[in-house]
Amino acid sequence: MKISLDTINVVDIEATCWRGKPPEGMTEEIIEVGICEVSVKSKKIKEKESIIIKPERSIISEFCTKLTGLTQEQVDKGISYYEACARVTVNYSAMRRIWVSWGEYDRLMFLRRPSTYPFSDSHINLKNWFSLAHGLSKSMGLYGALNYLKIEPEGKHHSGADDAVNTAKILITLLGEKTEEPRISPMINGD
Repeated sequence: MKISLDTINVVDIEATCWRGKPPEGMTEEIIEVGICEVSVKSKKIKEKESIIIKPERSIISEFCTKLTGLTQEQVDKGISYYEACARVTVNYSAMRRIWVSWGEYDRLMFLRRPSTYPFSDSHINLKNWFSLAHGLSKSMGLYGALNYLKIEPEGKHHSGADDAVNTAKILITLLGEKTEEPRISPMINGD
């Protein structure tokens, strides 16, 4: 399938979590998909969306609620993981677009259930791109990168939708940076 280069999907997920290991019988599951679109031409963020998912094999811990702001009551009203993936695929043309996340965690969480993987194979790890573009010797967290760029964060950290927008802000700075034109060497003696 041909990848469209006019819009990039920016994704940030939140998952069930515990202060230590998960309790017996529970596992880390996606409970929120935060997503927004970035127009490559205008470098503008389209509206964000928070898709709340009801976990199948775990419950929301007190630690998870403190971190994400999501409660058991909220996720119980969420949609299934399958429905969330279908929404992302249809509403965001996700199989035909490049998608971006801060690091590999989000992509790896979706790959745990490959039969419902909602995205194209064209994923960009923005954390690595940012580090390379700024000549950093090590990567930094999302809020460290926002601070580095003197960008005011939007919303609440560990809200999937807000973190998707904050990641999009960093993406826009990288899309706006000029790169050198490639140098083309003349062919000599028919080489």
